[in-house]
Amino acid sequence: MAHFETTRSQFGGQSLLGRLSANFSDLATRVAAWNDARVTRKALSQLSDRELDDIGLHRGSIDEIAARLSR
Repeated sequence: MAHFETTRSQFGGQSLLGRLSANFSDLATRVAAWNDARVTRKALSQLSDRELDDIGLHRGSIDEIAARLSR
């Protein structure tokens, strides 16, 4: 007896709605990461050199730290 499965799409890919949902989710994740990096950069930039030294940072490393957050 033959058996046919009809629950999967013919081409094995996601539906259009699934792809759009995944793309929107990816975009939202990237925007959230960018915003976290922006907030971190702003907060660290407002610290004095002495305060940065107390936490083991220097002003030149602020952009590097913020870039790590946006990955």
